[in-house]
Amino acid sequence: MAKKPAPGKRRPDWDEYFMGIAKLVAERSTCLRRAVGALIVKNRRILTTGYNGTPSGISHCEDQGCLRDKLKVPSGERHELCRGLHAEQNAIIQAALYGVDIHGGTLYCTNQPCSICAKMLINAGIKEIVMESGYPDEMARKFFEEAGITVRTQEVKKRKR
Repeated sequence: MAKKPAPGKRRPDWDEYFMGIAKLVAERSTCLRRAVGALIVKNRRILTTGYNGTPSGISHCEDQGCLRDKLKVPSGERHELCRGLHAEQNAIIQAALYGVDIHGGTLYCTNQPCSICAKMLINAGIKEIVMESGYPDEMARKFFEEAGITVRTQEVKKRKR
Protein backbone atom coordinates (compact mmCIF):
# COMPACT_ATOMS: atom_id res chain seq x y z
CA MET A 1 0.00 0.00 0.00
CA ALA A 2 1.37 3.43 -0.97
CA LYS A 3 2.33 5.79 1.82
CA LYS A 4 0.59 9.14 2.11
CA PRO A 5 2.80 12.22 1.66
CA ALA A 6 4.19 13.66 4.89
CA PRO A 7 2.14 16.55 6.29
CA GLY A 8 3.19 19.83 4.65
CA LYS A 9 4.78 18.10 1.68
CA ARG A 10 3.06 18.73 -1.63
CA ARG A 11 3.32 16.98 -4.93
CA PRO A 12 4.93 18.97 -7.75
CA ASP A 13 2.55 20.23 -10.41
CA TRP A 14 3.03 18.79 -13.93
CA ASP A 15 5.30 21.61 -15.12
CA GLU A 16 7.53 21.31 -12.05
CA TYR A 17 7.62 17.52 -12.46
CA PHE A 18 8.60 17.55 -16.14
CA MET A 19 11.08 20.41 -15.75
CA GLY A 20 12.71 18.59 -12.84
CA ILE A 21 13.15 15.56 -15.09
CA ALA A 22 14.61 17.78 -17.84
CA LYS A 23 17.17 19.04 -15.31
CA LEU A 24 18.04 15.47 -14.38
CA VAL A 25 18.43 14.55 -18.07
CA ALA A 26 20.81 17.53 -18.45
CA GLU A 27 23.17 15.83 -16.00
CA ARG A 28 24.05 13.34 -18.80
CA SER A 29 25.40 16.19 -20.97
CA THR A 30 28.99 15.98 -22.13
CA CYS A 31 29.17 19.63 -23.25
CA LEU A 32 31.84 21.69 -21.53
CA ARG A 33 29.95 24.98 -21.96
CA ARG A 34 26.33 24.28 -21.02
CA ALA A 35 24.42 21.24 -19.80
CA VAL A 36 20.95 21.13 -21.39
CA GLY A 37 18.19 18.58 -20.95
CA ALA A 38 14.97 18.22 -22.91
CA LEU A 39 11.95 16.00 -22.98
CA ILE A 40 8.94 15.80 -25.22
CA VAL A 41 5.63 15.16 -23.49
CA LYS A 42 2.14 14.50 -24.79
CA ASN A 43 -0.96 13.86 -22.70
CA ARG A 44 1.20 14.02 -19.55
CA ARG A 45 3.38 11.15 -20.77
CA ILE A 46 7.10 11.41 -21.52
CA LEU A 47 7.73 10.37 -25.11
CA THR A 48 11.45 11.08 -25.54
CA THR A 49 14.37 12.72 -23.80
CA GLY A 50 17.59 14.29 -25.01
CA TYR A 51 20.68 16.02 -23.68
CA ASN A 52 23.41 17.89 -25.50
CA GLY A 53 26.45 15.91 -26.46
CA THR A 54 28.26 14.26 -29.34
CA PRO A 55 26.66 11.66 -31.61
CA SER A 56 26.96 8.01 -30.57
CA GLY A 57 30.38 6.57 -31.28
CA ILE A 58 32.15 9.95 -31.45
CA SER A 59 34.47 11.05 -28.66
CA HIS A 60 33.02 13.52 -26.20
CA CYS A 61 34.00 17.17 -25.89
CA GLU A 62 35.22 16.46 -22.38
CA ASP A 63 37.83 14.18 -24.05
CA GLN A 64 38.58 16.31 -27.15
CA GLY A 65 38.17 19.81 -25.77
CA CYS A 66 35.77 22.45 -27.00
CA LEU A 67 36.59 23.95 -30.40
CA ARG A 68 34.16 26.82 -29.77
CA ASP A 69 36.03 27.73 -26.58
CA LYS A 70 39.38 27.52 -28.36
CA LEU A 71 38.10 29.85 -31.10
CA LYS A 72 36.37 32.13 -28.54
CA VAL A 73 33.01 31.77 -30.30
CA PRO A 74 30.27 33.57 -28.32
CA SER A 75 27.28 31.64 -27.06
CA GLY A 76 24.50 31.40 -29.64
CA GLU A 77 26.80 31.76 -32.66
CA ARG A 78 28.44 29.40 -35.16
CA HIS A 79 26.66 26.21 -34.06
CA GLU A 80 28.31 24.32 -36.92
CA LEU A 81 31.62 24.52 -35.05
CA CYS A 82 30.37 22.19 -32.32
CA ARG A 83 30.91 18.42 -32.13
CA GLY A 84 27.66 17.96 -30.28
CA LEU A 85 23.96 17.86 -30.93
CA HIS A 86 21.54 19.95 -28.94
CA ALA A 87 19.23 18.33 -26.40
CA GLU A 88 16.15 19.21 -28.48
CA GLN A 89 17.71 17.64 -31.57
CA ASN A 90 18.44 14.45 -29.66
CA ALA A 91 14.85 14.30 -28.36
CA ILE A 92 13.52 14.63 -31.93
CA ILE A 93 16.02 12.07 -33.23
CA GLN A 94 14.97 9.57 -30.55
CA ALA A 95 11.35 9.96 -31.67
CA ALA A 96 12.33 9.32 -35.30
CA LEU A 97 14.57 6.39 -34.39
CA TYR A 98 11.87 4.61 -32.40
CA GLY A 99 8.78 5.69 -34.38
CA VAL A 100 7.28 7.87 -31.65
CA ASP A 101 4.65 10.41 -32.75
CA ILE A 102 5.58 13.74 -31.14
CA HIS A 103 3.22 15.89 -33.24
CA GLY A 104 1.19 18.09 -30.89
CA GLY A 105 3.63 17.52 -28.03
CA THR A 106 5.20 19.89 -25.53
CA LEU A 107 8.96 20.33 -25.23
CA TYR A 108 10.32 20.86 -21.72
CA CYS A 109 13.85 22.22 -21.92
CA THR A 110 16.28 23.69 -19.43
CA ASN A 111 17.13 26.47 -21.94
CA GLN A 112 15.35 28.26 -24.75
CA PRO A 113 15.98 26.42 -28.03
CA CYS A 114 18.26 28.08 -30.60
CA SER A 115 16.97 29.08 -34.04
CA ILE A 116 18.18 25.81 -35.61
CA CYS A 117 16.31 23.74 -33.03
CA ALA A 118 13.31 26.08 -33.28
CA LYS A 119 12.95 25.26 -36.99
CA MET A 120 13.19 21.55 -36.27
CA LEU A 121 10.63 21.74 -33.45
CA ILE A 122 8.21 23.69 -35.64
CA ASN A 123 8.42 21.08 -38.41
CA ALA A 124 8.13 18.23 -35.89
CA GLY A 125 4.75 19.64 -34.82
CA ILE A 126 5.66 20.70 -31.29
CA LYS A 127 2.90 23.02 -30.04
CA GLU A 128 4.37 24.36 -26.80
CA ILE A 129 7.81 25.09 -25.36
CA VAL A 130 8.32 25.22 -21.60
CA MET A 131 11.79 26.36 -20.58
CA GLU A 132 13.62 27.21 -17.42
CA SER A 133 15.81 30.00 -18.77
CA GLY A 134 16.39 32.07 -21.87
CA TYR A 135 19.09 31.91 -24.50
CA PRO A 136 20.48 34.75 -26.61
CA ASP A 137 18.59 33.86 -29.80
CA GLU A 138 15.88 36.37 -30.67
CA MET A 139 15.35 34.72 -34.07
CA ALA A 140 14.15 31.51 -32.36
CA ARG A 141 11.58 33.50 -30.36
CA LYS A 142 10.35 35.16 -33.56
CA PHE A 143 10.05 31.78 -35.29
CA PHE A 144 7.97 30.38 -32.43
CA GLU A 145 5.74 33.45 -32.41
CA GLU A 146 5.18 33.32 -36.17
CA ALA A 147 4.43 29.58 -36.02
CA GLY A 148 1.91 30.08 -33.20
CA ILE A 149 3.88 28.03 -30.68
CA THR A 150 3.32 28.93 -27.04
CA VAL A 151 6.58 29.62 -25.17
CA ARG A 152 6.62 29.99 -21.42
CA THR A 153 9.09 29.92 -18.57
CA GLN A 154 8.93 27.48 -15.65
CA GLU A 155 11.14 27.95 -12.62
CA VAL A 156 12.18 24.78 -10.83
CA LYS A 157 11.46 25.17 -7.15
CA LYS A 158 13.53 23.56 -4.44
CA ARG A 159 11.53 20.76 -2.90
CA LYS A 160 11.11 20.03 0.80
CA ARG A 161 12.29 16.59 1.75
